Amino acid sequence: MPDMDSIAEETGRHQKYERLIAKAKEVAQMRTVVAHPCDESSLRGAVEAAEVGLMRPILVGPEDKVRAVAKSHDLDISSLELVDTAHSDAAAAKAVEIIREGGADLLMKGSLHTDELMRAVTSSATGLRTARRISHVFVMDVPHYSETLFITDAAINIAPDLDAKRDIIQNAIDLFTQIGLGEPRVAILSAVETVTSKIPSTIDAAALCKMAERGQITGGILDGPLAFDNAIDPEAARIKGIKSAVAGRAQILVVPNLEAGNMLAKNLTFLARADAAGIVLGARVPIILTSRADSVRARLASCAVAVLLGDARRRTAPIQGG
Repeated sequence: MPDMDSIAEETGRHQKYERLIAKAKEVAQMRTVVAHPCDESSLRGAVEAAEVGLMRPILVGPEDKVRAVAKSHDLDISSLELVDTAHSDAAAAKAVEIIREGGADLLMKGSLHTDELMRAVTSSATGLRTARRISHVFVMDVPHYSETLFITDAAINIAPDLDAKRDIIQNAIDLFTQIGLGEPRVAILSAVETVTSKIPSTIDAAALCKMAERGQITGGILDGPLAFDNAIDPEAARIKGIKSAVAGRAQILVVPNLEAGNMLAKNLTFLARADAAGIVLGARVPIILTSRADSVRARLASCAVAVLLGDARRRTAPIQGG
């Protein structure tokens, strides 16, 4: 069992994650394919999520390796379905196949590389692509910041163009609203808060705000370009004379490229003691991405966000037949 006492000790410091996890526990457990859970972190994450009632894992990977990891780390997988595959590539392909055949509701990354999993997910013939671009969101629980903070995209799209950024923003807005957090305030980040041809990301930010005005991005309140300080700090925004519904109160931070997003998320994690839950959007099902460095709480939060999104999609899906 996960050490729930250690989780409870920091409930006051991380109430945002606790609320998400509590809400997800009210939802019927989701069948979740775990691709190649062949190290302690990935297997423990699946077992813990099952033990607290968030999901029903289907383990897909080399059976001997999975059982050896479970035995060496005292993890009870006796009640979990285990599908044997030869190696990590085969595990990714089989996990995607199970989802395509309707055998599971969510996909969870195990100990294989993200690129391996995403190759199977994005395959044009056998993958899980939709019309929407695939992107990643870090759902951050940052101490001393009152909002649940989304950062996107810091893991999938390296140098997105304007059209890609439009989908990245829409994915994040849809996630925010569908898991019940309301209408988000979206800050499109750059190094400065003024539009200048010398910094292309400021031009993209201005264009994205105009796209929102024209209905090409819906469901959120956008502003940008904004520097990080005046996106999240009301006093910084006041000093700069920025007046908007977003400045100083952002809930979604849209970064100009993967490098900036990755550094921002890791700075918050290692310097501000934030937790970072990870989820991939834009595929046919939510994809849970966890890291070996994640805390128990962050792993459970990643699962909780995916469960809430999967439940929202299931409730709004059109009725087939009849």
